[in-house]
Amino acid sequence: MSIETLIAAIDAEIARLEQARTLLAGDATQAAKKRGRPAKTAQSVVAAAKPAKKAKRNLSPEGRARIAAAVKARWAKVAALKKAAAKAAAKESAEAAAKPVAKATKKASAKAPAKAAAKPAKKAPSKAPVKKAVVKKAPAKKAVATTPANPVEPVAPDKPQQ
Repeated sequence: MSIETLIAAIDAEIARLEQARTLLAGDATQAAKKRGRPAKTAQSVVAAAKPAKKAKRNLSPEGRARIAAAVKARWAKVAALKKAAAKAAAKESAEAAAKPVAKATKKASAKAPAKAAAKPAKKAPSKAPVKKAVVKKAPAKKAVATTPANPVEPVAPDKPQQ
């Protein structure tokens, strides 16, 4: 074989290897492009720079007046209910205070039990029991003698404390 044929064969082999390398390198770059976040484009940069601005919503003076009137009416209704409840409570307490208290007599007549049996008893209006605040007193302290009957002096321990 001549040197020229050897060089030609080596060149052909190099060309074939380069072609295989470009095919393999092309597949590797395509696989790399598929992974991860896509690259920024000019359009996406411009769109991200200017966010859409929301229109400011203003309340008209008429709308404010309607809302204020509705709130006032609501609170007037609440105040009227409170006032009615207070009036009813005051009326009940006045009626309870106005009722005469029956006094027990020393001698009961024979007709009184018969009248009581003939008349149906009136039921008092039932009220929820009112709980009174109970104030608890602290127990009285006992006098402690300052000097004991048999004074004992402290004794030093045999072993030192560690």
